[in-house]
Amino acid sequence: MTAEPQSFLHVADPAVGESIVRLSPGKRVTLGRAPSNDIVLHDERASRVHAEIMSAPGGWFVRDLQSRNGTTVNGTVVVSERPLATGDVIRIGLAQITFTSGDPPTGASQAYGPSETIAGDVPSDAAEWMASITHRRTRSRLLEAISEAAGTAPRVGRAAADLCRLAFALAGADDARGIARLALDSALHGTAANRGMVLLPARLGDAALDRVTIDMVAATASTPDPWTWPLPHAAAATVLLTDEAVLAAGDGRFGDAAATITAPIRSRGRPVGVMHLEVEAGGAATPDDLEFVMAVCDALGVALDNLAAREVLSTRLATAADENERLRRRLGEETRMVGASPALQGIIGQVQRVATTKATVLVRGESGAGKELIARAIHEASDRTGGPFVCLNCAALSETLLESELFGHEKGAFTGATERKIGKFEAAHKGTLMLDEIGEMSPAIQAKFLRVLEGHPFERVGGSGRVQVDVRVVAATNRDLERAVAAGDFRRDLYFRLKVVEIIVPPLRRRPEDIESLAEHFLNRFANETGRKLRGFTPEALEAMQAYHWPGNIRELRNAIERAVVLSQGESIDVHELSLSHLAAPGETDANAALRSGPFVPMSIEEMERRHVLATLEAVGGNKTKAATILGIERSTLDRKLAKWARV
Repeated sequence: MTAEPQSFLHVADPAVGESIVRLSPGKRVTLGRAPSNDIVLHDERASRVHAEIMSAPGGWFVRDLQSRNGTTVNGTVVVSERPLATGDVIRIGLAQITFTSGDPPTGASQAYGPSETIAGDVPSDAAEWMASITHRRTRSRLLEAISEAAGTAPRVGRAAADLCRLAFALAGADDARGIARLALDSALHGTAANRGMVLLPARLGDAALDRVTIDMVAATASTPDPWTWPLPHAAAATVLLTDEAVLAAGDGRFGDAAATITAPIRSRGRPVGVMHLEVEAGGAATPDDLEFVMAVCDALGVALDNLAAREVLSTRLATAADENERLRRRLGEETRMVGASPALQGIIGQVQRVATTKATVLVRGESGAGKELIARAIHEASDRTGGPFVCLNCAALSETLLESELFGHEKGAFTGATERKIGKFEAAHKGTLMLDEIGEMSPAIQAKFLRVLEGHPFERVGGSGRVQVDVRVVAATNRDLERAVAAGDFRRDLYFRLKVVEIIVPPLRRRPEDIESLAEHFLNRFANETGRKLRGFTPEALEAMQAYHWPGNIRELRNAIERAVVLSQGESIDVHELSLSHLAAPGETDANAALRSGPFVPMSIEEMERRHVLATLEAVGGNKTKAATILGIERSTLDRKLAKWARV
């Protein structure tokens, strides 16, 4: 009589991958979302117990168990039950279950994940060994029995105690070998087995064990140790292929073993290793032992998943710590005040003294001189360094937008205010607020700003709730506030409230001692960022930078060095690569700028006067009357000077 062909289900669940389920005649297989199902589906469209597959004299049938979203076979909805033929595709939600008979389905090598393969077929002697199998399990029901009858059965009570102890022990293990050893010791203690081994991949992230040639022993427990008996190739390959735990009678291939228990160790729903136990002659293993070993293997799989997750998290935390350290170093480089001039050292001393106080600071200086850098240095040196540092340019916004940015607004306060927004004052609570170009603030906002500076609460735009904040204000400006006060453009009381501590930042042209240090600092920084290998500046470039008047101050120097680093074709930056401008510095006349546009040339005052007069005369086309008016001298005086210079 010909034996019926073996039937399989090829389950493809997008959430956990693919797996093979062997169907046994007379056994009912349930599918659904509940953990108690034989095939657990990880899809919200699946009901808790969605469908079942069962055998009957006519073959195998699938039945929908009044599920919420239905079951289909080859696209046809299953009304009650439907017979299955090889190749039929059952769909439940996104899960696809293919029914087949005979050999394992084509593509079974992908049943354990796309990166893993079955290295050959099951060993030739596996069929003979499989005849000795007395029990099979795909899932341990011991934990369910514990929850239903805890304390009522001695076996259940002992198993519960052993599994509880194992769970606590696994929680403290920090490597795969240690976890495997703990699980193996627990399995040997809770069963009649005398020796055993746990076989796992060399690394948790590697592919699963070779299904035939097993040579990675994670842990063994035997007398003597290490393991000296034949490796269980056939048992391990079969368990990994079918994802079933088996209890087999001894047949001589495992030495004096009277019985063997082999169970899969699952990671993320697929078998990645095995636990193999052997019972010496004179002993006996029972289905309860098989159940217990499966429960131990399930706990071991969870512990391995947790260990892998901890290792990934540890790696990510280490990477994040390195990135944070790199950002801190970069921030430190960007906020470090570079230079050794007496003016800069005086500013550093002021910053150190004022940082420990709560005084409002007014930083004054030309644009690009480093006012924000000084404000950040005050924040970093104060006891507010753990709080936020918030900057706002008052000149960049209209009066309405500036008020909203400073104090926030309520939903519906104006057109476009679709939600509540906190302002810079609230964002800088327990920190520092740096207001750049404070002189551009409108008189209406100046009044509200003054009240906040004096410690009064404020209201968001369009709101009535009072907001109290603890913020240190550092204001900065390049305007002449005294002239603005005299003209009525800036409130006198706000001026005195801001000018508690005043730090004046001299322009770069007045501290030439810092130019070379700053240039080297920016050169090293941008060379590292771009990967360029530059040795420095040529003597001509250094001389040109020292003679240049730097109307854009440190910001201009930084941009000039960055441009030179990017465009330089040699090992050193030369003067023509700096691309220095001919703009006049703030407060400098065009004539003075023209005189200072190139490198300094020593000359007498008389020679400078001659050049200036002749240049003015040339600019007006030789009109002596107009030139004399521009020069502020009499026409006759101009004639005498020209006559004198003509004789020389």
